[in-house]
Amino acid sequence: MAASRTIIVAGAGIGGLTASLALTKVGYRVVILERQQKLEEAGAGLQLSPNATRVLIDLGLEQRLLPSIIAPEAVSVMTARTAREVSRIPLGDDAAFRYGAPYWLIRRTDLQAALLAAVLENPDIDLRLGLQFEDVATYPKGVTVVARRDITRHQETALALIGADGVWSAVRHQLFPDDRPQFTGRIAWRGTIEAKQLPREFNARRVQLWMGPNAHLVAYPLDGQRINMVAIVSGTWNRPGWNEPGEAADIAQHYAAPQWPIAPRMMVGAVESWRKWALFALPDGGVWTRDNIALIGDAAHAMLPFVAQGAGMAIEDAATLAKCMKDATDIPKALARYEKMRAPRVGKVQRTARQTGQIYHLRGAMAFARDQTMRALGGEKLRARHDWIYDWRG
Repeated sequence: MAASRTIIVAGAGIGGLTASLALTKVGYRVVILERQQKLEEAGAGLQLSPNATRVLIDLGLEQRLLPSIIAPEAVSVMTARTAREVSRIPLGDDAAFRYGAPYWLIRRTDLQAALLAAVLENPDIDLRLGLQFEDVATYPKGVTVVARRDITRHQETALALIGADGVWSAVRHQLFPDDRPQFTGRIAWRGTIEAKQLPREFNARRVQLWMGPNAHLVAYPLDGQRINMVAIVSGTWNRPGWNEPGEAADIAQHYAAPQWPIAPRMMVGAVESWRKWALFALPDGGVWTRDNIALIGDAAHAMLPFVAQGAGMAIEDAATLAKCMKDATDIPKALARYEKMRAPRVGKVQRTARQTGQIYHLRGAMAFARDQTMRALGGEKLRARHDWIYDWRG
């Protein structure tokens, strides 16, 4: 590959694969360095709102993804205080018409598989597994990247390096060693349930959001067979990683009676195997670029998941990066423009996610006021509060 049109992407997760596809559309060749010998995406389900699905559709991925997606009809907002629905936020055809793109539920593995298939078919992308990013040097017209496989080092020159290597990014550590993810005091638990284990109403094509004291619960169908569960609780356990086994008794105590009604307790109890991860975040606005190097996704702006925008922001980053790099003659200026376009929006999403989590976890009189306010606003107005997220056009 010619270094004059080559960009190196470190990381083959959702953000890295999407960025690679987007960059080839504007004329670049891409080398992807991925430390894993085999691509395995942690987590079960993923919500993709219209701001993200629009990008994936523009990249020509819709037909690959359609067999794997569910388009939910609504988000059913439930409160543990009364065990009742306080609001129903419409999605489905109504949201697709409003935003010009659909809202999808999908397995992370299915999204990554579709992205990977497109990457492997693309002659302008060279995916190299088992290569760990180690070092980068910048010079006036590009970068030299050093990667390691076992004890062997490999060197590659390129126009730019894109760090898409997640919350514990080695690229970010190289650029900004003082910008480290901070534990948020929240822990996410995930698992799945066989749909036949629950009453029929739990299998509807909707997202259930249960709000309660110091915890909340999200459940939605992945297909006709399984329901994805994510439980978010407060705690002090903060080991880095994405896939620690969790004890059912530990999570059950956070959803015990009398604070939590029978429906969410039944869902928590039906999960066969739990995995957990501590939620770490970077400062609002993220950390982004230096010279010919840029960060995307969690490497730039790891955030709380309370507006379901972690993957969405990475996908937006990829699209914006490609837009800024199109026909670029000065790469550092192009990347600086990318940062200028992304940082304010991402910072607002980070703040919104943090505030949303605080609202979900209210108790007592504050929880009563929250529920009354949501009921009075109604689903249409609650959804409209996210127009600025969902209607993003790049």
